[in-house]
Amino acid sequence: RGAKQICPFKFIRIKMPEWFIYAALSAVFAALTAIFAKLGVKEIDSDFATFIRTIVVILMLVLLLSVAKKWQPLSSLSPKNWLFLILSGMATGLSWLMYFKAMQAGKVYQVALVDKFSVVLAIILAVIFLGERLNLKEILAICLIVSGVFLLIFK
Repeated sequence: RGAKQICPFKFIRIKMPEWFIYAALSAVFAALTAIFAKLGVKEIDSDFATFIRTIVVILMLVLLLSVAKKWQPLSSLSPKNWLFLILSGMATGLSWLMYFKAMQAGKVYQVALVDKFSVVLAIILAVIFLGERLNLKEILAICLIVSGVFLLIFK
């Protein structure tokens, strides 16, 4: 259900859930973000670099929404939508500011690894606030991620 053929050759049948394809692409773009950010923050203020990055993101979204004809009236958002989108935007902005500061000071592999620790934090918060449940395999995976972070950061 929701699976798409990901191999361009019809005789090879590899199907992946749609969410996985987007998540994998997100990981690829996040990896490129780390490399581009490290190169982009050289010899400039990291907060200013974040500002430039934000403008580029806004322009890309305006283009995407326009081409795909996905604009919606602002009145279609509920007060709850507004609240959580504003909070999410504030968290994103703070995350980006801290990310660029870290990128200036640290190595890409260190910063990217600690930044991806957000996966563990997101899972813990989802369990606490959204009532999501984890099975033993998922708990083990989280423990492995935490172990990996500690192994690479604390040599």
